Amino acid sequence: MTEIVDNQAPTPPPTVADTSAEAPGAAGRTYNDWAKNDTLEDYSLRYAPKSFRRWTPYVVATTALGGIAYLADFAIGGSIAISNGFSSAMVAILAAAVVIFLTGIPISYYSAKYSIDMDLLTRGAGFGYLGSTLTSVIYASFTFIFFALEGSIMAQALELGLHIPLAVGYLICSLIILPLVIYGMTALSKMQVWTQPVWLVLMVAPFVSIAIQEPGKFSEFTHFAGNSPTGSSLSMLGVGAGAGVALSLIAQIGEQVDYLRFMPDKTPQNAKKWWGAVLSAGPGWVVLGAAKQIGGAFLAFYIAGSVGLSKANEPIQQYVHGFKTFAAPVALGLATFFVILSQIKINSTNAYSGSLSWSNFFSRLTHRHPGRVVYIFLNVGIALALMEGGVFGFLNTVLGFYSNVAIAWIGAVVADLVINKPLKLSPSYIEFKRAHLYNFNPVGFGSMLIASAVSIAAYFEAFGDYGKAYSPFIALFLAMALSPLFAVLTKGKYYIARTDDLDESLLDSDGLPSAATLTCSVCATDFERPDMANCPFHQGAICSLCCSLEKDCHDSCKSGSGAGPVHLAMPAVRAAD
Repeated sequence: MTEIVDNQAPTPPPTVADTSAEAPGAAGRTYNDWAKNDTLEDYSLRYAPKSFRRWTPYVVATTALGGIAYLADFAIGGSIAISNGFSSAMVAILAAAVVIFLTGIPISYYSAKYSIDMDLLTRGAGFGYLGSTLTSVIYASFTFIFFALEGSIMAQALELGLHIPLAVGYLICSLIILPLVIYGMTALSKMQVWTQPVWLVLMVAPFVSIAIQEPGKFSEFTHFAGNSPTGSSLSMLGVGAGAGVALSLIAQIGEQVDYLRFMPDKTPQNAKKWWGAVLSAGPGWVVLGAAKQIGGAFLAFYIAGSVGLSKANEPIQQYVHGFKTFAAPVALGLATFFVILSQIKINSTNAYSGSLSWSNFFSRLTHRHPGRVVYIFLNVGIALALMEGGVFGFLNTVLGFYSNVAIAWIGAVVADLVINKPLKLSPSYIEFKRAHLYNFNPVGFGSMLIASAVSIAAYFEAFGDYGKAYSPFIALFLAMALSPLFAVLTKGKYYIARTDDLDESLLDSDGLPSAATLTCSVCATDFERPDMANCPFHQGAICSLCCSLEKDCHDSCKSGSGAGPVHLAMPAVRAAD
């Protein structure tokens, strides 16, 4: 077992501010205790410094993959198969998996290379400083929707296994997550690494047992019709509808990179391990995800005769009957334990990632940041309300609609990374600091809005049945086409509002920001160079968070800059090639 390193940064940076520094150049920002503790705060609104990233690639990858223990995949796969039959379900699941894998590669790479989360990546990938506030809400919605779905699955297990009423179960499922998430990566890395082997064994055990005792069930599965009007045969409408539900998981890549930002720098010595961790824990999550969806479809078929189609997509029912094939006397208890373990693993990730998104959203709108911990309670509270409202009963509808918006966002980001940057239509690096960004960049922000609007119209049958079924694909291709078009039309003008003008002596021999630390002129705390910018208002260097929280400067550093074509030479962070 790889040793897990406890990370205590030498100088815990305060990241919650009472924005009391009024006079230019005055260091007067004060902080509360939650935000001063980097173990709690986890650099939620800023670049993750090298001094904090002490985990090995293996531990980072294992922690990231531990979050995909969710059982919603089983429910989604079962629901798709029940609605569309075997053939359509298989094609839909695999098609969605291919799209998710390919779009996840560039996002994972840039996040791990630049040590930034999905929100900061989105800012610099064509959305602008305020343009990415909308995507923060989209991402936060993903985390609380899936927290609610996973919590509902856990509550179903508590009801069946321990006879706890659903309403009480929802509350228990919410409260049990809080202690783990409060301590961020430090606690989550330990929990995910140690529970992963147990979870994997329990997940595959029913399939192995059925393969030994009833191998014929797998061939029978190919004839499963569910409620599909076309039976088990292939239907293009069924493929589109099923893929739309599966594609709602495309935003899962955001949760993966929330951990990948803690990857160590890539060096010639660790390059193979670095790439292995990034690819397996980034886009690679969908390989296991698609396998679980197919597994859920199979188990729904396997138990449909016993529990009926209405309950066949409930993971607790699937695993109770699955465990009965080899451990009948303890099947209910074993299934209850497995579901609870799975849901703790994933909902700790959902709550953690949601706290990051809400932190980013509210810090930009209110210029205040009470700490990441505060937003854990907000995210879990919204999820609890959805659970009590019965969100699990509307699984396909909720996820089918959500996928249109999520995939338009991801498509616009990916287009910037894989089309605009290689064609030099956008900067080669990721700039995330407010001091250097326009508030809105029409390249990504405009592409996402148009693609979302068209695909949502398609979802509501503006373009017929096929338009509705394939609305997420419309969103994806439209966003990816519009992004380079807008980059050409705007000549890349709205990527960089002003170039990095900190002392050039802080650059290394290759022109990259050095590993030196600078003192923020506002909070008087040392941060690594990639997190710093020059601030004319405060007449000194300023950290990215103090810059975000400043409400009196009115972006004076960028006013009248007349920024023309993008400046492509100055990288934002030091990163190994």
